[in-house]
Amino acid sequence: MNERKKVAFYTLGCKLNFSETSTIARSFQEEGFEKVAFSEAADMYVINTCSVTENADKRFKTIVKQAQKANPDAFVAAVGCYAQLKPEELAAVDGVDLVLGATEKFKITDYINDLTKNDFGEVHSCEIEDADFYVGSYSIGDRTRAFLKVQDGCDYKCTYCTIPLARGISRSDTLENVLKNAKEISEQNIKEIVLTGVNIGDYGKGEFGNKKHEHTFLELIQALDEVDGIERLRISSIEPNLLKNETIDFVSKSNTFVPHFHIPLQSGSNTLLRLMRRRYMRELYVDRVTKIKEVMPDACIGVDVIVGFPGETDEIFLETYNFLTELDISYLHVFTYSERENTIAAEMDGVVPQNVRKKRSKMLRGLSVKKRRAFYESQIGKTKTVLFEGENKAGYIHGFTENYVKVKAPWNPELVNTLHDVTLTKIDDDGMVRFDFVDETVAFS
Repeated sequence: MNERKKVAFYTLGCKLNFSETSTIARSFQEEGFEKVAFSEAADMYVINTCSVTENADKRFKTIVKQAQKANPDAFVAAVGCYAQLKPEELAAVDGVDLVLGATEKFKITDYINDLTKNDFGEVHSCEIEDADFYVGSYSIGDRTRAFLKVQDGCDYKCTYCTIPLARGISRSDTLENVLKNAKEISEQNIKEIVLTGVNIGDYGKGEFGNKKHEHTFLELIQALDEVDGIERLRISSIEPNLLKNETIDFVSKSNTFVPHFHIPLQSGSNTLLRLMRRRYMRELYVDRVTKIKEVMPDACIGVDVIVGFPGETDEIFLETYNFLTELDISYLHVFTYSERENTIAAEMDGVVPQNVRKKRSKMLRGLSVKKRRAFYESQIGKTKTVLFEGENKAGYIHGFTENYVKVKAPWNPELVNTLHDVTLTKIDDDGMVRFDFVDETVAFS
């Protein structure tokens, strides 16, 4: 194109979506586009959608309106999971010009010409069975942290989940390409890499287009641990049945992998775990948490849990609540169950009323606050390493320790994207932790 066009991006959902948006953005920049903030006037807006988000269609419409407000004549494209599952629905939204599915989104620049708006949204969406090849991605934008995609898709058949319908079969990046991307990230002066995917513990399956495992997840992290220039590596969500003792032991002795795990539970009731078709029982989950705390007593452990799943009686919910209360975990991510088309759970008996779902969600969110507070209190007086982030929030700079304790200090731009040893001293009223520098040469401006 002759003139330099402006493009803006909006991402809904998970870390994986953020890594893919960043890769798509780089493809635009290679075509001569200038990337701008979503709030600015742009010639084109790209919205990366999520199928997990509640009221996904409502949120999408709101974001489209934001784009139209910034520039009513802009070309609007929708990509991602919701675009794969409901392409015609998104194409019918006023102002949408292009909808691309699971495989087409990475070739988005091939589908645009002069950015003339369409009378109706144009759809290019493959059958999900055709989403059987891998496209590597990583995010760069936040100077302190990058999301590195290592795996995509899922072969699990959880009864509530649409991700296999939106992303296809489990497949992995080659180990060689993961290491190349990690090296590229390290050369950008980014201090931390977060590994991401749909089911990263399944890494190695489909690495070269076949269904067998070429490498294991353990082999992946062992290789990444040897990449020069990376200060920290963090594992994002990993299934409990795929988190092996060998992996936990390796992380405990690693040069770069930090003691932080996020392990989906979904329910503390074996009855519901069976209905969900999860691949473990609660006893295995206890075993994983116990093993982590044995070798890494200060490890942070986050938990995904779903409330309001069909068949969740008051007794079963309390079983989950009490199970989590007793478990040595650090925080919860609570999801209120919502019915999804083309899932087995949507047809199940024992539907939980919406008001009950909300009440239970509130109870678990309250428990999460208590768990995080207790974990932070257990860290007071200990010396940890903080990676400081780049935003000035009301006169404070924030950062995270290796075991995911969030800290705050008066704003000092010299601290941005640096690592410092600190002694954690007290918890503020806002729930963040204050500290003293071990290195007393640091001064606040």
